[in-house]
Amino acid sequence: MTRFSAGERAKAGYYFSAKSWEVHPVPADGERLPGEAGHHWYAIPTAAALIVTPLLGLTFLMFLPFIGFYLTIEAALRPLVRVFRREASELAATMSPGWQPGEAHLTGKPSGKAEGAGEAGTPEEELEKLAREIESKRKQGK
Repeated sequence: MTRFSAGERAKAGYYFSAKSWEVHPVPADGERLPGEAGHHWYAIPTAAALIVTPLLGLTFLMFLPFIGFYLTIEAALRPLVRVFRREASELAATMSPGWQPGEAHLTGKPSGKAEGAGEAGTPEEELEKLAREIESKRKQGK
């Protein structure tokens, strides 16, 4: 089988597309094959076209009811799935651990209270301590 790309000029005959499952007849030489870039067509003999075309229709006819059943069941179950998904996310939020990334759990000290830190207490007290330290260093420099 000879492979042609979409938009190429083709000789008269039948061309099959595996992408769209379509048999396209080309009645006259030089007609362009349909489709967008990347779409490929295969030249097939007339006898093969007469066999493949009804098989493609039969395949479509057989799977069409199953597609309808699938879409109906999916549409019916979508609200039920949405309820369970919301409930599961709420449950997961309540069951999540109370840790935060970066905390040191194995050192025996809560985060933010490492050695030497947190002696002054509030931020205002720390600022006052820092101001006294700066003032003492300025006096030493004079």
